Amino acid sequence: MKALMKTHPGVGNIEIRDVPEPTPGPGQVMIEVKAAGICGTDLHIYHDTFKSNPPVILGHEFCGVVKDVGAGVTEVKPGDRVTSETAAIVCGNCRFCRTGNYNLCPERRGLGYGVDGAFTKYCVVRKDIVHRLPDSIDFRIGAMCEPLSCAVHGVIEQTGVRAGELVAVIGPGVIGLMAAQVAMAEGGTVVVIGIDKDTEKLSLAEKLGAKRTINLSKENPTQVIKELSDGYGADVVFECAGVASAARLGFSLAAKRGRYCQMGLFGQPIEIDLEQIAYKELTVSGFFSQKWTAWQTAIRLLKEKKVTLDPLISQELPLEEWEKGFNSKEKGSGLKTLLFPEG
Repeated sequence: MKALMKTHPGVGNIEIRDVPEPTPGPGQVMIEVKAAGICGTDLHIYHDTFKSNPPVILGHEFCGVVKDVGAGVTEVKPGDRVTSETAAIVCGNCRFCRTGNYNLCPERRGLGYGVDGAFTKYCVVRKDIVHRLPDSIDFRIGAMCEPLSCAVHGVIEQTGVRAGELVAVIGPGVIGLMAAQVAMAEGGTVVVIGIDKDTEKLSLAEKLGAKRTINLSKENPTQVIKELSDGYGADVVFECAGVASAARLGFSLAAKRGRYCQMGLFGQPIEIDLEQIAYKELTVSGFFSQKWTAWQTAIRLLKEKKVTLDPLISQELPLEEWEKGFNSKEKGSGLKTLLFPEG
């Protein structure tokens, strides 16, 4: 079968190769991949700025149909529509695993960089991370359950949004627009903030239900947030751009006793005035990946149509055109690109 692989360390070194079809071992599920999304992590692997384990098949955002199961698997059967988490290997014994926080397991190896992933026809995963996909969720949307689960973990599980709270989302990318919708589903009043190049994304945010959008090149965000909050500031801030200036803005927009969650990744150390945490009595959080509870919530939000992901799909390509998808992601054009192993 054809597979998009990181062949060895170094910048680049990604190509399509023929590899043997896998077989599921005890407790494993073999999934025929129907759609898979390109993530920023895939670009970091391309540039060798994210640790991977080559030779390894890339891809960790996907869904498909169960092709076969190994011994001891009764939870799913061939023909079932499913999606999968990314925690391919965890120890099961550390305090994080034992408390359901296996996303933080020190032995964790992720799908698509630690072990073979989903940019291919068949992917094998352990049964514990497989989730059934309702018939009402098509494969294109199912492939985006992973980033949506990340948004759920950050917005609901790590930070919390209460009905009526003013929520500022900085960065209208895929995670930002998902975080905005999750916050709205929780009852938050959402303001999405971007820059000139985000004009179309800000327009989409409004269509998805944001109360207000702010173009930093044209408006003063501090003034707008104060007007919307009787001068107090945003109750909750989600920084989804992974840009130092955006983080600094987020701290300044947060109300006293507000909450700030770092959802974007900077890729390098940044300078920020942490004294604001003390002066404002801020609660600051972050998140890493996701876990079972976030997946269940994400799938339920999709099933109940409280979150809309179809407008976030900007490109659909056969696996062979992966470079086109990577280039689009690199340039920041569009939002989510999906790859289809069968063309």
